[in-house]
Amino acid sequence: MDKIIIVGGEKLRGDVHISGAKNASLPIMVSALLAPGWSTFKNVPNLVDIKTIKKLLRNLGAKIEGEGTVRINTENISNCEAPYDLVKTMRASVLVLGRSEERRVG
Repeated sequence: MDKIIIVGGEKLRGDVHISGAKNASLPIMVSALLAPGWSTFKNVPNLVDIKTIKKLLRNLGAKIEGEGTVRINTENISNCEAPYDLVKTMRASVLVLGRSEERRVG
């Protein structure tokens, strides 16, 4: 049986940066649509799907600032249609399908 022999006797020291998870960041960023004004999200990874969801939110009228720490302002949402060109590139786009609409009966 093989074995590993560690020589040195020094305690390990240092920091490890854990990046954010894309699959958690996407729905969390879309949750900004639920409240008007600014929302701030930290530890957002800089990936293609994150850039796509930013484009999608901007298309809806959101203002977005930053990478890593992302600020989203949903005060001026003016559009409720997501363009197919963006939606078809990412499954997480279904997160913006729900919309609030006042309905009057009678």
